[in-house]
Amino acid sequence: MQVQSGASFEWLLMPDTRFPLAADSSRPAALAAWLGALFGGNAYTMTPASEDASFRRYFRVVFQTPPPAPYAGQSSLIVMDAPPDKEDCRPFIKVAALLRDCGVNAPKVYAQDLTRGFLLLSDLGDTTYQTALERGADAQALYLDAITALVAWQRGANPLLLPAYDEALLRRELDLFPDWFVAKHCGHDLHDTERTMLERTFALLIAAAQAQPQVFVHRDYHVRNLMDVAENRPGVLDFQDAVFGPITYDLVSLLRDAYVAWEEEQQLDWAIRYWERARAAGLPVAARFDDFWRDFEWMGVQRHLKVVGIFARLWHRDGKDVYLADVPRVLSYLRHACARYTELTPLLRFLDVLEKREPIIGYTF
Repeated sequence: MQVQSGASFEWLLMPDTRFPLAADSSRPAALAAWLGALFGGNAYTMTPASEDASFRRYFRVVFQTPPPAPYAGQSSLIVMDAPPDKEDCRPFIKVAALLRDCGVNAPKVYAQDLTRGFLLLSDLGDTTYQTALERGADAQALYLDAITALVAWQRGANPLLLPAYDEALLRRELDLFPDWFVAKHCGHDLHDTERTMLERTFALLIAAAQAQPQVFVHRDYHVRNLMDVAENRPGVLDFQDAVFGPITYDLVSLLRDAYVAWEEEQQLDWAIRYWERARAAGLPVAARFDDFWRDFEWMGVQRHLKVVGIFARLWHRDGKDVYLADVPRVLSYLRHACARYTELTPLLRFLDVLEKREPIIGYTF
């Protein structure tokens, strides 16, 4: 579709059955007027660019004629449509600048209208790491580039620049598990002993997270938010919820990804490479790798309890069922980690109850 300044944008209201949104009939016209003012009379096409679990929508603008300054040399741009009553663009703008200051390839913000929730961004393409892997790309090269970018991001850490990943936030995330996965998804009413067990386990996980060295944390550093780009790979997206928190968190997101699974031998190889690079860069990782790996695994339990809670909420509250297919993978990570640590055995037994499994009895010597 070729679009001129002032053209009709009714097609933007078409429902997405996978990600239904409450369409605001005034937004297409407002977006058209905004782009018209930015681009003048330059013709362009605009199509949906990506899916998002939030209320944000993204569209790709492709110019039909050379664009005006300051977009000269850009064949395409990305428009973010973020209804301001549901999304706040300011954290996105702030964290994008932080990432770029650290040398990480985040989108450049060309224009913004915070009142209406519109951003115009540089285009990092449409090939996510997940797509690249599905097409047979070199996983080793992709992941080592992601580790390089992660170390660069963490080296820029400043506790004054991002919100703290504090006890309250860690607890709110953990509460998603009993509230949405246990109660809503599994239909399980917690007994007093189960509730006490979860409280005790959550306290252990929070203490372990807070005991780790703290750095910049992306919070969703995984294959759907990393882009396979030609220069300064990876391009990094979906970073607006970044915080100052545990150093292993983003590595867990990357290596124990909700959307793609790797054998533990491969996880260990990449984790060791990260650990070596982090130490060389002066980052405060544990001096012994086995201590670092324990921190990594415990952080993973916190993250994965949160993730299954979020996936359940996306279905039961928002009607988005696409994430349910990934729940078994996340539960497998949880079970694997809990089976290794005596303190987490009660949580493993509770997962047996939820999944209606017979517990496996093992012996240690």
